[in-house]
Amino acid sequence: MNKASPKIIWLLTAGAFFAFFVFGFTDNLKGPALPALLQDLHFNYSLGGTILLGVYLGFMAATLSTGFLADAVGQKAVLILAGICLAVGVGGFSSFSSPVVLMIFTVVLGFGLGSLELGCNALIVSLHSADKGRYLNLMAVMHGMGSMLAPLYAGWLLAAGGSWRAVYRWDFILIGLLITFFVLVRFPRADAKKSEEIDFKQLGKTAFTPEMLWYYAAITLYVAVELGIASWIVEFLQKIRAQSVAQSTQALSLFFGLMMVGRFVGSFFVERLGYLKSILITALCASVCVALGIFGPPQFSILLPVSGFFLSIIFPTITAAASDAHKENTNSILGLLFTFAGLGGIIGPWLVGIASDMAGIKFGFGLNLAFGLLTAAAALVLLQLRRKTA
Repeated sequence: MNKASPKIIWLLTAGAFFAFFVFGFTDNLKGPALPALLQDLHFNYSLGGTILLGVYLGFMAATLSTGFLADAVGQKAVLILAGICLAVGVGGFSSFSSPVVLMIFTVVLGFGLGSLELGCNALIVSLHSADKGRYLNLMAVMHGMGSMLAPLYAGWLLAAGGSWRAVYRWDFILIGLLITFFVLVRFPRADAKKSEEIDFKQLGKTAFTPEMLWYYAAITLYVAVELGIASWIVEFLQKIRAQSVAQSTQALSLFFGLMMVGRFVGSFFVERLGYLKSILITALCASVCVALGIFGPPQFSILLPVSGFFLSIIFPTITAAASDAHKENTNSILGLLFTFAGLGGIIGPWLVGIASDMAGIKFGFGLNLAFGLLTAAAALVLLQLRRKTA
């Protein structure tokens, strides 16, 4: 990848950025569509949360397996596979009503999202190794843009009388463009063959050090809070704050819009402030916003989407910090890291749904505060470990 021409580097960078836009758009159709799905199919919160769990089972499977696939046969194959899985998952999910069948297709959809997550992050790390923290945050801006537009689009379509199925079906246009781009674009020759031997014994030693275990904990807890908010904020605002469909979906859009802004702003200071210190500070600030937004007076509800500004940099910055310590088998290491991110995707939306059925949506949604504070705690431990080894 280091031998690629500047033209190829910037073309692939643009492709990764567009792919992350599609990633954010597709992944975050579920929040605004979930209330309509629950009402249409007469599902309770637990069943809705369990169906969403399928997305992150697939995500985990993808990140665990496609990291090794990327090291073995190249990133192009992974990114094309990602697009095909997105198409199959969206098509199936928007066509059936059985909870079991819906969950099967959410697993396929999640596999596509996980493959895209791994493929794009690994691509950016290999293309821009010197300042990967900046480029990972800028790529995440595109994820935020897609995530911001998804609720606006879905809210408009639902308010106009469209179904939750139609919300997903129009996504085929973006997915088709994604597949076409990665089929046609030429990757550097090194990606067309096995680029590096995988020493599984050495990989096991480096992937499960005490420091890496805390990175896995940090990314698990972070994804739990981000997706716990993204999946259930619309339902929370409608049921607890009595907001309309338009107001609640706009709040979700604002959440992702501020994530986009936060990542753009963060790209200028994460390298200077330091990766781990940046994660600690922003996780604490986000937790304060979540606490006030849930348990404060109604006018403080605006702080729930504001939390997205502070959460924004955490995922790409954890990725940059973890990859700093691993110059070999980077795809495999990132695959393991993103597998734990998928675990967070399971824990967050699913536990919020279960707890909401048991004790009400306010209590269930409040679990996101615990996830945020634990993310900050993991970052603090990592900071202490780094100082001891410095």
